[in-house]
Amino acid sequence: MRRGVVLLLLAFGPMLLEAGRSRRNERSLRAEGAVEPADDVYRVMQVAYPGCFLAMLGESWARRAAPRSLPVAGATLFLVSKALKYWAVATLGPRWTYRVLVVPGVPRLTRGPYRFLRHPNYAGVAGELAGIAMIARAPVTGVLSLLVFGGLMLARIRVEERAMERCER
Repeated sequence: MRRGVVLLLLAFGPMLLEAGRSRRNERSLRAEGAVEPADDVYRVMQVAYPGCFLAMLGESWARRAAPRSLPVAGATLFLVSKALKYWAVATLGPRWTYRVLVVPGVPRLTRGPYRFLRHPNYAGVAGELAGIAMIARAPVTGVLSLLVFGGLMLARIRVEERAMERCER
């Protein structure tokens, strides 16, 4: 029971804070004339992302036992992934949102983690999912979550790339 509460706080606490920041940045970007592509998968991601964590927590509750080394490795992976994600968020600053919003004429970032990865935020999200799966000892829903949400992230990356190309012209 205690582990479930800790996992809920670990997964959903930051998510709630991120949602607030995203909404504030979204309002500012729209005021600057940001464009949102019509073909985004945001609505599906909005349900799937928390759903993945809930599924893993449900499996954790049902399973109740697994190797003890997985939670330590999972916590490490989760924290490193969260750090990468927040480095990307800090680098984007007021340009970061959950939605794809691109201000025409604003160039693509090439500093911070964007020097090394084209989409560091999504690498961080994948690590968060894998880390929680390991902490929760949820191999089935963990793998399914990575496959399903990974597919959504790949679709999202295509949307972002097209939107940035259109706005950079």
